[in-house]
Amino acid sequence: MSEPARDIVIEVESFYLPAESNPSQQRFVFGYRVAIRNHWDYSIQLLARYWRISQGSGEVREVRGEGVVGRQPMIAPGLPFNYSSRAILDSQVGVMEGSYTFMAPALGDTFDVTIAPFRLACPLHLH
Repeated sequence: MSEPARDIVIEVESFYLPAESNPSQQRFVFGYRVAIRNHWDYSIQLLARYWRISQGSGEVREVRGEGVVGRQPMIAPGLPFNYSSRAILDSQVGVMEGSYTFMAPALGDTFDVTIAPFRLACPLHLH
């Protein structure tokens, strides 16, 4: 029997946090909101995250860890899971991309879902 297609959608929205940033010290803080939608027939648990953060300065940082925001949430079919987090860069622009590792307990199956690249950028200030 073939495995049903996984239908997990991950959407990310990023935004600049000027109140937490300090451009004179090369500190640019960005928030991002993640929405994970499970359109599959099985509950899934988010076990781990991987981020690749490319900064405008040329530096690339990789971040790996368990779950997200201190949790390893179970996401039932048809229900979204949303969370917010942030990234601190040394330049005004950057790109984040990565993947989440999920487990489908009913199937004993572990798999990765790719997170498409998204841009982190300060709005232009005209003086």
